[in-house]
Amino acid sequence: MILDYDALKALAAILNTGSFAGAARQLGLTQPAITQRIKQLEDRVGTILIRRGRPCMATEAGARLLRHAEEVGLMEKTLVQDLAGFGPDPDRPLRIAVNADSLATWALPALAAATGFLFDITVDDQDHSADLIRAGEVTAAITSHGRAISGCDLHPLGALPYAVTCTPDFAARWFDHGVTADALARAPCLTFNRKDRLQRDWAAAIGGTRLSVPTHYLPTTQGITEAICLGLGWGANPVALFQPYLDSGTLVELIPRKRFSTPLFWQVSRQATPALRDLTRALKRQAATQLTPP
Repeated sequence: MILDYDALKALAAILNTGSFAGAARQLGLTQPAITQRIKQLEDRVGTILIRRGRPCMATEAGARLLRHAEEVGLMEKTLVQDLAGFGPDPDRPLRIAVNADSLATWALPALAAATGFLFDITVDDQDHSADLIRAGEVTAAITSHGRAISGCDLHPLGALPYAVTCTPDFAARWFDHGVTADALARAPCLTFNRKDRLQRDWAAAIGGTRLSVPTHYLPTTQGITEAICLGLGWGANPVALFQPYLDSGTLVELIPRKRFSTPLFWQVSRQATPALRDLTRALKRQAATQLTPP
């Protein structure tokens, strides 16, 4: 199948801006011209590519074609860099998945160090971000998946250390007789979202059985940090964020020295590997300063 790359650009622009009108402005075309390109592309592949709405969203086929368009753009970027004298296309954001704790602790300086990219960052749990690559929704991801996904290159980054903490008053109220299975089944914890298993897995390991843990869901690492400091619950969070609070006595560890680490890996679509070489180097360099060795 030979694809019309002008139509692919229209598809990418619609999904990046969220509308046909936004795509028309971005590409300097009329809205009917954008509509016609998408109609021709959908006729060509034989399926609907965009769910019309506010914003417009990709179907499964549309997401796969968008990933293809991004990979082609990255290969073009590599080519023009090899030829020298030309720069990357500033209008094609690179879609990657990064877990919230990495964004809050070490990943942003690496993204800032990798010049020449616009980033479209999807925040997802490290245990599930690999699914986004498989579905074609992102080109690369930080994940806890330690095996290379089909069609991807795998780069070990290291392990992110966690401490399980709460305020001294919270510990006195809920864990006055120690951190037991019964106490963990009653004391509320802070959890990023329903995919996040850190608290449940830690509680199960301590309690010796799977527990139904009362949970506040709060999808922001900084928000969870503040909520724990305010005594809303206990939680497992990166040591890099919580060490100052532990040093000052604002927080205490539920079980001192009972810490754990989550291994992290950078998975990159193999077709995009050459174009993302500088980004990969920046992530590995920054990870070496913040994570424990892989």
